[in-house]
Amino acid sequence: NALATGMRPYAACYGGHQFGHWAGQLGDGRAITLGEFVDRSGRIHEFQLKGAGPTPYSRGADGRAVLRSSLREFICSEAMHALGVPTTRALSLVSTGEQVVRDMFYDGHPAPEPGAIVCRVAPSFLRLGSYELPAARGDHDLLRRMVQYTISEHEPTIDAQSPETVSQWFDAVCRRTAALMVEWTRVGFVHGVMNTDNLSIHGLTIDYGPYGWLEPYDPNWTPNTTDAQMRRYCFGRQPGIAQWNLSRFGGALAPLVDNTEALEAGLETYAQVYEASARKMYADKLGLAALEGAEDEALLSDLFKLMQQAETDYCLFFRCLAEVPAEGAPDPLRALFEPAYYRADDLRGPVGDALLAWLARYQARIGNHPSEQRREAMNAVNPLYVPRNYLAQQAIEAAEQGDLSELERLCTVLSQPYSAQPGAARYAARRPDWARHRPGCAALSCSS
Repeated sequence: NALATGMRPYAACYGGHQFGHWAGQLGDGRAITLGEFVDRSGRIHEFQLKGAGPTPYSRGADGRAVLRSSLREFICSEAMHALGVPTTRALSLVSTGEQVVRDMFYDGHPAPEPGAIVCRVAPSFLRLGSYELPAARGDHDLLRRMVQYTISEHEPTIDAQSPETVSQWFDAVCRRTAALMVEWTRVGFVHGVMNTDNLSIHGLTIDYGPYGWLEPYDPNWTPNTTDAQMRRYCFGRQPGIAQWNLSRFGGALAPLVDNTEALEAGLETYAQVYEASARKMYADKLGLAALEGAEDEALLSDLFKLMQQAETDYCLFFRCLAEVPAEGAPDPLRALFEPAYYRADDLRGPVGDALLAWLARYQARIGNHPSEQRREAMNAVNPLYVPRNYLAQQAIEAAEQGDLSELERLCTVLSQPYSAQPGAARYAARRPDWARHRPGCAALSCSS
């Protein structure tokens, strides 16, 4: 609770589009920035406490956080870093020793929970909504100063004196955001609440709330109960929503440029970067050098149709696929894919037959490419261990009883997500049936 010399904590004010509608002024309701640390290489690290108490933007709430939500952010942000996905980092997780009352699903059943605080770190916690608010208020002088500050502090490759400074910066944010969406898709991450105030200008994953990991492949799946009807932020829509958010961001920057065509070009750049990077990502997941022609496009699209015919685990399927030999009859491969199917009987029926037919096409495509080399390349991009919600929930329940061993073990396993680890098989297992509808394992709210 002590402040270091020169430390002037603050909570940031920003706006945002939430679920497609302008929400007006928002702000850090439970986040407090302690200050910035500049490391030896000149990089800026902003330190921020999440859940330490009320701020001017708490809107009547207590500004505190519970162990459940704090532990989820701690686990997932560090797991994302190990996966190679751009993210904010978690420096520490501290129990407050206090009880905090929360109504987890806003259904009239509040209950006390252990309190906790995460200290998270990023170059800054500026988000698209940080610039939307002054633009919406018509305060173009403040908007200009914010943009100038951001570029001078965080964009060393952009000439702050160039007349194209703003459009160049917008282009950079678009490129980083496109790359982030590709990475989310690669590992099966679903943010759950992609409002413009939850999208970082640095292209980082930020604000871990009702997130989830795609277990049975379903592009319409969302872990957020608040979005259960609209599914605006489901897995398959995330790239398009990011572009929509960027268009709102570009609109906020429009008063600072003479010609908006350069901003419109940034949105086109987003689409181009995402398309090219996604094609490369999918090729990597399949163990191919590139997606070439209509046959490869069909191979990929038919795979996803196949994965939707039965509950097929997204991450585990691609790990199984890496074990497929380049030659040999596909029929014995049914057993190889059992870990990826939530109902083993599916493999003994029409779904299994369709899988074998697809695998025959796949074997013909990979030809005589060395199996070991292909396996290593595929396993380097297709994770074995991801922070599935049921794993996090088990760690939460143990930690609430004072046992941190499960949290420590889970974090250790997730720190090496691409390499099989001795004794860690249960962390790579598909979601068990008991977790299918259990709170915290499948359905989460924005207070999660």
